[in-house]
Parts: sequence; C-alpha cells; structure tokens
Amino acid sequence: MPPLAATTNSAKLRRRRRFPALLALASFLSLLTVALAVSYWVWQPATLRIAVGPAGSDDETLVQAMVQAFDTKDSPVHLVPVAADGPLQSITLLTNGQADLAVTRGDLQMPPTARSMAILRRNVLVLWSAASRGAKPKVKSLADLAGHRLGVIGVSQVNIALLRVVLGESGISPDKVTMVQFGVDQMTDMTADVTLDAFAMVGALNDKTIADALSTTARRRSEPKFLAVDVSEAIAERHPLYESEEIPPGAFGTTPQRPDDKIETVGINQLIIAPASLSEDTAAAFTRQLFAVKPQLAKAMPAAGKIQKPDTDKDAALPAHPGAAAFIDNNERSFLDKYSDYLWGGVLLLSGLGSAAAWLRHYLKRNERKENTEHRDRLLAAIAAAREAQTLDELDTMQCEADEILRETLACHDDGAIEDGDLAAFNLVLIQFHEAIANRRTVLAMGGQRGPVARSA
Repeated sequence: MPPLAATTNSAKLRRRRRFPALLALASFLSLLTVALAVSYWVWQPATLRIAVGPAGSDDETLVQAMVQAFDTKDSPVHLVPVAADGPLQSITLLTNGQADLAVTRGDLQMPPTARSMAILRRNVLVLWSAASRGAKPKVKSLADLAGHRLGVIGVSQVNIALLRVVLGESGISPDKVTMVQFGVDQMTDMTADVTLDAFAMVGALNDKTIADALSTTARRRSEPKFLAVDVSEAIAERHPLYESEEIPPGAFGTTPQRPDDKIETVGINQLIIAPASLSEDTAAAFTRQLFAVKPQLAKAMPAAGKIQKPDTDKDAALPAHPGAAAFIDNNERSFLDKYSDYLWGGVLLLSGLGSAAAWLRHYLKRNERKENTEHRDRLLAAIAAAREAQTLDELDTMQCEADEILRETLACHDDGAIEDGDLAAFNLVLIQFHEAIANRRTVLAMGGQRGPVARSA
C-alpha cells in the first residue's frame, strides 16, 4: 500500500496566495497611472502661438492685452506672441508651422487650409484729395482720378490690388491712375509731393495714423475732401472678401470734424486665422475664451470692443474654423458625442484584454489543476489503503496527509485554479476517504478483526 505523501509546504501556499493580490495591486496601479495621465493631458491648458506685427501696431498691442487676459490658472488656452513684420509674414509663419494663429487682413492671399477664428475689426478704405495752397482742387470725386497720381500709404501690394478693384468697378481704368506707395513714416513726404492729387489709406476708423495723415494734409495743403466709393455694394457682391461700409461723421476724431458727413466706402476684415488642422476643441476653447475676456479688454482698449464673431456660413469667403463655428452656433458636441467611438473602442479593448487575462490566468494555473487531479487520485488510492491499515498510527498519518491535501485544494479553489465542479468532485472522494478511515478505526478498536469494511448507505 503506497503512502499518501504531502505535496506542498506552507511557503508555497503563501507565495501562491500572495500572487493574485500582487497582480491585482499592479493592475490597479497601472489603471490609476493611465487615468492620471489621461486626466493631465485632457485638463492641461493649450498653448497657442499667435503671429502678429509689426511691433508697436494696434494689432500687436491688442494681442499683448489678450495674452495677459488669457494668462490665468483657469484659462483653457494660453497665448504666446510671435513677432512678425506685418500681416504677410504672419501668414508665412502660420503656413510654415511656426505659429498656430495669425493676425492678418482678409484680402491677402491665404493658404488653402486657413480658417477664420475671429474678426478683430473692420478696416476701411479712406480716399481723399487736397489741392495745393492757393490752387483749385483737381479731384472732386472718384471719377476724376483718371489721369492723376494717387499717393498710397502702405508698401504692400494688397492696397494696390484693392484700389484696382475699386477703380475698375467704378468705371475707371486702373492703368489711367498712377499709384505711388509710401511707408507709414513717409506721410510728410507724401503730402509735400505736389504731383499727387489724391491719397489713399486702409485702416481702422480709430486708427491714429489715418487721423495724422488727414491733419498733415490739412496743415501742408488744404482741407481734405473725402472721395466716396458709390459702388461699394456692387464690389461686395462681386468680391466676397470686401464689405460695403460707411464712415460716420467725425469718425477720425480730428478738429475740425472729419468727415463732416457719412462717406460710403469699402471695408476689409482684420482677422485671426488658424489652420484647419487645429483641434476643434482647442479652437472652440480659444473662441470661447476670447469673447469671455472681450468686455475686460474693451475697458482698457476700446478697440477690443470691435471684436466680432466670424461668418459661420459655409459659403463665406473665408470659412470659420469648425471649432469656432460650433461655439458660435451653439452646436458644440457633448462629451459622449466626441468620444463615444473611443469609449466603445475602449470597452471592446477591455473585453479583449479581459479574455486574454482569463486565458493567461487559466494557463498559469495549469500546474495547480494538474496537482489537484493528482491529489484526488491519491485520495482514491488512500481509501483502499485505509481499509488495509494495521494500526491506528497509520490511520492518523493518512488523516494528517489528507488534511494537508484539503488545505492545498481549498487554496487552489481560492486562487481560481479549480472550479466549483472540481471541488465538488474532490469533496465526494474526501467523504469516501473519511468513511473508510472511520470504518477501519472501528474494526481496529474491536480487536483488529480483518475483513471488508462495509460502505455506508
């Protein structure tokens, strides 16, 4: 009769029971780390670089004020200004990926992916004429410009392109008007040039440069006469980049009041643009924050009060960024709308990981299941051995070894190595073993009478 050998020791049991706890702790810490990393990434403020220039311009001053207003701990967006020498370079910086936003004019050549985020202000075309002292004015209306020289403040070709559109739509051949460009710092030279009969400039209604140009003209020549663009509505209809505008009386804040009556002209938007690749969430956050701080900015800078929402129509000349449009049209998607696909994907991924973990656990427990089967088979063999035991000491030894097997089996069940069905089968064998031990003890107590032990009903 083979002896019933012990198959485990207490150290092995402790290691086995410790493994699931360590695995659970490691899984919890991993999930916590991922959750913290995702939360940090989601709630981290976005930093956007905004190209603006030239230095000292109204645009640059306004952007600096925006940077300060956005610089709060609760702001979802922080701004970093990127210096540019003008709107053209701002577009270049945006195109090259050196900026995330750019301040520029709406009639400049935009990259195909440019999208509007906000209208900073509406620029207007200001046309005026002035005769030399003592001379009669040569240009009294826009139609009189043919055959004359026109001084244009601003060295960019964008102003020339605008004037050619205005002249062409007004029935004047642009080739019959000689346009001479001057820098902003050359206003004195321009007004002193007696060969010039009219002047043009593009800027905001509160632009100090325009007021200075008009005052310099009045001081060096004669009181400026404003030239109306009577076809502004037709221009706006045919050229979506331009708008029909009116310059109200006294708009330029000069003394005497200039102009003394409203003047019809053409307007051009000064924009903040972004690439279409900018995240919709980030674009919406920027737009929301901009209009949230607008009242605060307007108190310190009246020009900020002119900030407007971009045109969200799909056929707009420069479409609004989808993120900005969603905020403006109150169509922002909810958390579930944005991330439902990711959530379902996560559920499927977790389901797959769970199945993989279950298989891995089953695989790692294969030795324990094999041992449990061996234990059950040994108990079956021990039943026959118990019926042949000659002393009570042999029965006690078998009982102790059976108790050790029972502890091992229960530990395997707690670890999930064996199922409830396997434990039930083991229990049946254990009951039979105990009956065999009890019956043999009775026989030995009666004096060692040998013979088959009756099975209990």
